Parts: sequence; structure tokens; C-alpha cells
Amino acid sequence: MKTTYARLRRTLGQLAYEKRYGVRTAELIELDKLGIAGEGRGYYVAASWRTLRRTLSRKEITPRDVFVDFGSGMGRMVLEAARFPFGRVVGVELSEDLHKIAEANVRRTRQRLLCRDIELLHGDVLTYQIPDDVSVAFFNNPFQGLVFATVIERLVASLDRNPRRLKIIYYNPVEERTVLDTGRATLARELVHARRRTAGTPFGLTKVFELR
Repeated sequence: MKTTYARLRRTLGQLAYEKRYGVRTAELIELDKLGIAGEGRGYYVAASWRTLRRTLSRKEITPRDVFVDFGSGMGRMVLEAARFPFGRVVGVELSEDLHKIAEANVRRTRQRLLCRDIELLHGDVLTYQIPDDVSVAFFNNPFQGLVFATVIERLVASLDRNPRRLKIIYYNPVEERTVLDTGRATLARELVHARRRTAGTPFGLTKVFELR
């Protein structure tokens, strides 16, 4: 009963937030309906609104920091990141439909956001040139396998070109081993958002890695 009540409270809270700001992000959509289904891709569902507030401190973010959401969907985490003092916030999304919704969401809320330099890109992450100043990379399990491994490899390559502090915030981290196998990552934090009552196993897990 407590678990059901907590889930209902979170859902109502998220819907109230969306109504207040006039945005649309709270949907679960199978990728075949978006025309982008493929190996290593599952479905679209946004991470919790509270994810960044639970994993980042405003004190550690400066205008020199850059946030990139790989698989940004309808832009929920882009909007959340823009409430921090990032110098730039970027979202990369393969689905044109989700990308257009994200653009509309940003237009409706831009004046309320702390970071005004927001860039939404429609395209494949494999053709995206990862900027050498990205300091926070966000993944909501948008893809797995070779695609995920390639993006992580390119993040490490960007570190080699420009040594700096780099965090990976990984919501639903099914490819955690790929991150750790780089030999450059350490687990900094782990957050469990809910638990299944029957098995007691994590459900809704976020892991934060530091790359060097």
C-alpha cells in the first residue's frame, strides 16, 4: 500500500509540474511507433524530474560547465539542467517527433530557466561531435550495445583531448559494465528511487560516475 501511494504521489506531482509549466514529457512510447526502433533501443520514458536535483549540487555547477543529454526525448532533463547555472545545455534526440515536442517545451519555459543557452539537436548520437568541454553527460538508458559503447569511447577521447572533470549520470544503468571497463571511471554515487516489495531489488536506479 505504501509503495502504491508513493508511486501515485510521484505521478501526481509530475503531472502538476507539467501543468504548471505547460510542458509535455510524461509519456511512455514504444520506439516502433516513432519509426526509430532498432537493435539496442527500447522505448521512450522520461526520468524523474528530481533526478538531477538528487545527483547534482548547484554549488558545483558554474557557467563553465556544459550538460549533454544523450537521447533527450521530450526534453525533461534538458529543462531540469537549465535550472542549474550551466553555461550551456544540449539535448541530442533521434526521433523527430520527440525533438519537436522538446523544442515546444523549451519555448514555453525558456524565460523561467537559469541557463538560456539551450541547444536541441535532431540526429543520431553516432554522428554527433561530442564537445570537448562537456562536464556532465546524462543517459536515461537511451540505447545499449555498440551505440552506447561508442558514445562512451568518444567521451573518453574528449577527455584525452581536454583533461577535465567529467560526470556521467546514468539513469537505469543497464550498461554500467561498459562505463567501468574503460578503466577511467569510478562510481561516485548510487541512488535508488523505489524498490519492488516482493524481491527488494532496485527499481529506478541512478548511478553517477566520475571519469578521468
